[in-house]
Amino acid sequence: MVGQESLWFGMIEMGVLSGCRLGGFALALFLLVGGGTACARGAPDSFADLANQLLPTVVNISTSETLKAGPDGALPQLPPGSPLEDLFKDFQQKDKARPHHIAALGSGFIIDPSGLIVTDNHVIDGADAISITLNDGTVLPATLVGHDDKTDLALLRVHPKAPLPSAHFGDSDHARIGDWVIAIGNPFGLGSSVTAGIVSARNRDIAAGPYDEFIQTDAPINQGNSGGPLFDMDGNVVGVATAIFSPSGGSVGVGFAIPSNLAREVISQLREYGQARRGWIGVRIQEVTEEIAESLGLPSQEGALVAEVTPNSPAAKAGVEDGDLITEFDGKSITDSRVLPRVVADTPIGKTVGLEILRKGRKQDLQITIAKLEDVSAPAGAANSAPSAPQKLLSKYSQLGFALAPLGRDQRAKFKLGADIQGVVITDVDPDSPAGEKDFHPGDVIVQVQNEAVQTPEDVSRLVDADAKAGRKAVLLLINRDGQLAYVALPLGGAE
Repeated sequence: MVGQESLWFGMIEMGVLSGCRLGGFALALFLLVGGGTACARGAPDSFADLANQLLPTVVNISTSETLKAGPDGALPQLPPGSPLEDLFKDFQQKDKARPHHIAALGSGFIIDPSGLIVTDNHVIDGADAISITLNDGTVLPATLVGHDDKTDLALLRVHPKAPLPSAHFGDSDHARIGDWVIAIGNPFGLGSSVTAGIVSARNRDIAAGPYDEFIQTDAPINQGNSGGPLFDMDGNVVGVATAIFSPSGGSVGVGFAIPSNLAREVISQLREYGQARRGWIGVRIQEVTEEIAESLGLPSQEGALVAEVTPNSPAAKAGVEDGDLITEFDGKSITDSRVLPRVVADTPIGKTVGLEILRKGRKQDLQITIAKLEDVSAPAGAANSAPSAPQKLLSKYSQLGFALAPLGRDQRAKFKLGADIQGVVITDVDPDSPAGEKDFHPGDVIVQVQNEAVQTPEDVSRLVDADAKAGRKAVLLLINRDGQLAYVALPLGGAE
């Protein structure tokens, strides 16, 4: 919904991550169309020439939204018989009948002389009308070509009388930490403004979505900058302003932009289809922690651990199993669990690619055919990434402060567990025990111990004790919590 600016907020360390536009959520991914390679160079004596060249490619975006009147009870409730009761009722009826109009402002940039403009989805989300103000003051109505909420991108079209100056996209992989960049946008609705800074960091994951790979910059970015471009010193777009880290809502020198190489395919698909078309293989994955790596005997924490395979999915048909470690996809090394969702999403639908996995210590090569990610069958974040596993995990069986029971009728009813769920249920957790400290809860179901299915508490005890006696420092459990599977590594340091 387009609203008076408070944007998207998410707690990050001691501050607040807020969106950078004036009127709605913020998170954005970035687009691209043109060409050019980012070249590192020293700071010029002045940014004036470059700014003068680029300002005509950046636009201000205004939106309006009509909201229905609020429900009864929006006004203060007065005690029966109050002399003001009739007055308030009369005012409330008039207020209900009156539509509310909300305006918002943001930024965008032209990517095609015919009038294609890129911005953030949150800038135009819910808008009834969108207008574009060019750098020369010309105001044009805009229509929505397509949008993608997963990357917070939107593509607009205007119909100018003459070709417009357009921006070109560079190769964001060549944007190095320390390179100079300039941001142009519409902060606080003031109109086109230019700020300068450097690339502070790359590949930032700010928990905005499954495809996070943000460029961090200290170029001042504020509310209203959302959708505006981040340029390199060659005048190529290397990012789209999307969010800021700020306790106050203003710039503190920590801004985020989406790299052009991540958004190129999204924008071209919005242009062609009006929506993003992403690849899907049907696995839930999770990070390989140090404890999980130790429990599996892995030499490093690289790879993406498969927590669950969707039935009849490309992964299931290819022979992928729960507990497999994906180490390579289509010739690309999967260094961690964040890499796989991105490379799968960018793979053409229908393409058959190679998949390298590690299963019980042995490498295997599989062939997998990419399907299309459908929102209905694969909700956001569920296509290639794991459900949120317990942040903290357990340690040994009996001494660790939790009680187990087989999954009988009573336990299933007590914890509302379906008949399809198999394993051993945790019935009680001592909050002062290691289990309590590691955030396990009654109702969690242990499905596997060290990749072996368990049906009784004795199965769990036997397998955990065997790993402890073998000198393992951790044991791997597959946990079912609220229907979501996730692997949990349990430290065995205190085992007898």
